[in-house]
Amino acid sequence: MRTTGYAYSWDVTDDPGFSSRVADLGVDRVAVAAAYHSARAGTPWQRDRTAVAARTSAIYRPVREKVWRNRRLRPAAATWTGQEDSAGAAIRALSGVTVDAWIVLTHNSQLGESIPDFAVTNCFGETYPWGLCPSRPEVVDYAATLAVECVDGLELAGVILEACGQLGAVHQSRHEKTDAIWSPAAARLMSICCCAGCAAAWQDEGRDPAAVRAEIRDEVLRLVALGDVTVTTDRLCVQLSEMVLRKRQKHVDELRQAVVDALPSGLRLTLHADPDPWTTGALVGLTPDTAKDVDAVVVPAWQPGERALDAVRAADRAVTENGVVGAYVTAVAAARVPDIASYVDSLGDAGAGELHLYHLGLAGPARWDDVRAAVTAAKRRGSTTAKVEK
Repeated sequence: MRTTGYAYSWDVTDDPGFSSRVADLGVDRVAVAAAYHSARAGTPWQRDRTAVAARTSAIYRPVREKVWRNRRLRPAAATWTGQEDSAGAAIRALSGVTVDAWIVLTHNSQLGESIPDFAVTNCFGETYPWGLCPSRPEVVDYAATLAVECVDGLELAGVILEACGQLGAVHQSRHEKTDAIWSPAAARLMSICCCAGCAAAWQDEGRDPAAVRAEIRDEVLRLVALGDVTVTTDRLCVQLSEMVLRKRQKHVDELRQAVVDALPSGLRLTLHADPDPWTTGALVGLTPDTAKDVDAVVVPAWQPGERALDAVRAADRAVTENGVVGAYVTAVAAARVPDIASYVDSLGDAGAGELHLYHLGLAGPARWDDVRAAVTAAKRRGSTTAKVEK
């Protein structure tokens, strides 16, 4: 299995030991965040601080005025890094290492707060400022331009696209107080975007947007009133449900295709995704056309168990001969994976040809043994399938 380790720019530039530690680890690629959402990131390897506060979503490359002038949607600069081009500096510092640019696209709370008409909106009329809706042409243009600016002038092997689609109701924002309140069925319906762009798409199908919103809202209220947070199915009209999903997938496809078309040729394209077509978030639901655009699909495998293995199997069926499946594994979860090496083997047996390991900066000395064990297990498997060599 090929291995990709994820990192922030400050992990590389502000830690003199990063490059030698990663070289010793032996990962095949390092993914450096070039555009990222707001975060407070621990720095356990650094001796002069404990964390970096990324106050807003930002691009970690120069914000070129000639590119972004007169655009309503434009990224913030990552002023907290002290560098105009911190991602570029990190990527250049990793000489001799295969590097991908890790790009977060529609997850941008700053823009969603300041320009809410571009944000995802639920059936109650509430905006989700953490997500820009792909139904809006301005959002598609923003995402494509952001991706191009992230790679401009850099020697890169590829890009890794995160939040390449729609975000939804479930999101860790502020001090989140919605955990375990909504059933999976209710959360799925609350993640249906009802913004002006989506409403226009429904109207093109001969649907009254107000009636659609009302039907979704009524079903959410019914599900909540059941008092059962384990419910996974809803009673939404099948034809309505299919229409909503079809339109969402069309918008997701258009955004992804615009990004892919805008990027320079020759870059390996990796997409964070989920085999469940209804999934919203950083790892968006696969569409029937996803595999045509990318070389690899990375699916969530943070929580060990049959669900993660099923996700790998489903993605492997979806990409067929067109690409590779990567398993996204974390070494920094609150609960450690009991035997991470065996877990990596299980993921490989399920069809994963790549291990995507989170996170080379956040995993400090206390978790480095887990990082090493995961990478060793992946390397031991080797390139087990022809698809991995793509």
